[in-house]
Amino acid sequence: MKQRIHPKFIVFEKTITGFIKKFDITGKQLGKGDRNSIKLFDIEDKIVNIKSFKIPNLFNQIAYRFFRKSKAQRSFEYANRLLEMDVDTPQPIAYYEFPTIFLFKKSYYVSEHKNYDLTYRELSRDLNYPDHEQILRAFTRFTYNLHQKGILFLDHSPGNTLITKKGNDYVFSLVDLNRMLFKPLSFNTRIRNFERLTIHESMVRTMSDEYAKVSGEPFEKIFELMWKSTQEFQAKFYRKKRLKKKLKFWKK
Repeated sequence: MKQRIHPKFIVFEKTITGFIKKFDITGKQLGKGDRNSIKLFDIEDKIVNIKSFKIPNLFNQIAYRFFRKSKAQRSFEYANRLLEMDVDTPQPIAYYEFPTIFLFKKSYYVSEHKNYDLTYRELSRDLNYPDHEQILRAFTRFTYNLHQKGILFLDHSPGNTLITKKGNDYVFSLVDLNRMLFKPLSFNTRIRNFERLTIHESMVRTMSDEYAKVSGEPFEKIFELMWKSTQEFQAKFYRKKRLKKKLKFWKK
């Protein structure tokens, strides 16, 4: 077993390790993960969120064992880096890995559980959601600030930004962090970073308008690229879905 615990939580090391060892039979299940499993545990007055990553395929078992950092390790390291850059994310606590001599097996990412009011998904499902445009514009400014700091959140998708209302403002917190890049970003990369978020042209127009205001780039230039990349992503997504359906049919 390989583990790394944040200095703030060293005092709870024995308890956290116990959660990991008994993960399959203890804890409160959060959601129904198809690939990964998330459970909640209590430590004093805190709720701890533990994400169990499924065992990767054979190729990745070799890659994670010898050549690449695991999803759990990347999640932990990226969370710490985001907080250092003043970007909100649940407090990282630890990560655990269970390799064999030649292969990589289970891994776990541990963080504080964060309560929230909604995710971007609710905005895309309900165009009449209270403060819809206000939240959407605030989300766009948040994404622009990520880009300005050289943060490319590769999984910038509807469920991966937690949104919490504080007074008249909204706070955005990133989760599912294992795919990120930190580097200066081109205009095209910035705008394409919105492509996974919604199928609604009206929302793309609003985000384009707000991004134009904060970036100084022309609205038409931003909207043309953002809407084009959104359509391309959707076409690719459904093409892949149809292919999977055909493969399942032939397997039968």
